[in-house]
Amino acid sequence: MTERGRVITVEPIRDLKKLKDMKEYLLSKNERDYLMFVLGINSGLRVSDLLKLTVEDVIDGVVTIREQKTGKTKRFALSDTCTKAIKHYLESAKLTTGPIFPSEKDKAKPISKVQAWRILNQAADYVGIKENVGTHTLRKTFGYHALRQGVDIAYIMQAFNHSSVAITKRYLGITTEELDEVLYKNMNL
Repeated sequence: MTERGRVITVEPIRDLKKLKDMKEYLLSKNERDYLMFVLGINSGLRVSDLLKLTVEDVIDGVVTIREQKTGKTKRFALSDTCTKAIKHYLESAKLTTGPIFPSEKDKAKPISKVQAWRILNQAADYVGIKENVGTHTLRKTFGYHALRQGVDIAYIMQAFNHSSVAITKRYLGITTEELDEVLYKNMNL
């Protein structure tokens, strides 16, 4: 995203309470938007790949797509959280085929990246997130929390199709305060 020619870096949602609040807010507003958020933070997909998912892509609990940016095939299993959200949404929306995130204007097409950005920013504002939020926040949130849960950064690098661990580290934007809290304050040899 740019603002008058400059690049704005978006951040992951680091605070688990704010993450929970975003989920609750989105679920109260629109199940489609809730599912977009849940799938985004649990898959690490780029928004261009996330929005083009179809019912057929997610119905069996394993997603196989060709990434728009890299052209590479990506395959991953859906978590229980995703599977449950998908099942509930498909039943309530009565969707059996086509885009999983249909536009209100044209059900045969998915919502746009701009609309996804609006949805996420409205929810972030509502729950009081002060950091820059955008569609890439979903992907960064996935990687950030995977790392915090102890997933080896090499796995995250592979999931993101990054060419090096250094790129993944920079991408996740680990702060000095987090390094102090997670690493240095706990190093009592």
